Amino acid sequence: MFDIPILRWGQIYESMEKQPVVHFDTGEALAQLHQATGMQAKLDLKKAQKARDALRQLSIPQLIDICAKAADLYLNATLPCGNGSLSPAEFCRMQSATTGLPEHMCAGNMRKNAFVLSHMGEVIDALTRGLPHDVLTNGYGMESRGVMVSFQANTPVLAAVLPNNSPGVHTLWLPAIPMQIGLMLKPGSQEFWTPYRVAEAFFQAGLPREAIGIYPGGHDVGGAMMADSPRTMIFGGQQTVDQHYGNPKISAHGPGFSKVVLGDDLVDKWEDYLDIMVDSIFANSGRSCINASGVWASRHTEEIADAIAQKLGAVAPLPPNDPQSSLAAFTTKGVAAAMNAQIEEGLKSPGVTEVTAKYRNGDRLIERERCDYLRPTIVHCNAPDVPLANTEYMFPFASVVECPQARMIQAMGSTLVCSAITEDLKFKQQLVDAVTIDRLNIGRVKTVQLNWLQPHEGNIVDFLFRARAFQDSPPPAH
Repeated sequence: MFDIPILRWGQIYESMEKQPVVHFDTGEALAQLHQATGMQAKLDLKKAQKARDALRQLSIPQLIDICAKAADLYLNATLPCGNGSLSPAEFCRMQSATTGLPEHMCAGNMRKNAFVLSHMGEVIDALTRGLPHDVLTNGYGMESRGVMVSFQANTPVLAAVLPNNSPGVHTLWLPAIPMQIGLMLKPGSQEFWTPYRVAEAFFQAGLPREAIGIYPGGHDVGGAMMADSPRTMIFGGQQTVDQHYGNPKISAHGPGFSKVVLGDDLVDKWEDYLDIMVDSIFANSGRSCINASGVWASRHTEEIADAIAQKLGAVAPLPPNDPQSSLAAFTTKGVAAAMNAQIEEGLKSPGVTEVTAKYRNGDRLIERERCDYLRPTIVHCNAPDVPLANTEYMFPFASVVECPQARMIQAMGSTLVCSAITEDLKFKQQLVDAVTIDRLNIGRVKTVQLNWLQPHEGNIVDFLFRARAFQDSPPPAH
């Protein structure tokens, strides 16, 4: 059984308080996770400058090289994990066993994280718009046009309160290290595997150990980070996002409400884009904020909903080690049942119809002794203002919504990723101008098809640094 300690700025720390970690389905004991306290996080945040100081002993190009070495180690090497070690295949098995995500999806998320690490030079250039590296290191310098600029770090470290739902979210905090910003991570109670493996890969690649701290624990740890860290990244539901809206210290990542939109000019050819819609909904078991939770069109919506339902309706749970397994388990009892009850309540309203039921053999909710599953669900909504028209759940669920194109952008509301299938120049411009859309794809692009050189839910550079005026007078002549 793995014994996973706290990592206090790279130093192993064993706690008297340990949380057992078990297999989501069998209950087998797999690990015990040492528990930090909020007070420990507060005390260690007082030493956060040491993390940045250690990173600034290395140049940004050197840190980018370390990222590339870490990518290879993370993806291919057998690395220490607590009191043991894990090969890549063993890592995927353990991650699957605690999160409920099928093993092949765990491997897919490993490749995503490794891709970002191995292409970190391009990522940093894209996020900083080609800013010379020494501007971030020194706080000022000359940009390519010969203009003096200054970018001041808002914080010595990025604190992050991490979720359990999908290992792919870890790509969001990885760029902090090559920008010479330390990391204080509170991992999820089930998906702590990735932060520990990434940290070990970094250390073996040559990163100073004092640059990273990992603090598993209760809500008090996350609360301490949000209270005392100058910059904290958090993940949660819409209530969490709303609670921290406008707080410059907090970058809150919540539901995506991502959508596929069919413009009036191409909607009559919707069959040509069916796979884009299905993959946007179904990839990664629908667990990501970039999965489509809605398909919007002005007509053919009943046919579109039926065609998607035919593709997904028969999908059922398979063992997590099956290469064809496509549904993740809900490992916390009661969560799936509550979602199922909400959906059933929404289906009682006029204008809302579930389409997958006729293609599904059995119930949507599958309850087991220690875990539950929700099978893919596609509903048709005859207007944008009916229940379930703009709803997101953490499984393959999507609403196909009938809405006139002229009303669509306003009615869709907040949208993390919008994949718009249109060649209408006027509609394109309206989508470009829509401040409610974060990531915009035009054409045959799935919502889950990310360009890692593009910012995701805001630019992390803008969060960690601030541009300011700076002038440096020439030295006096002798």
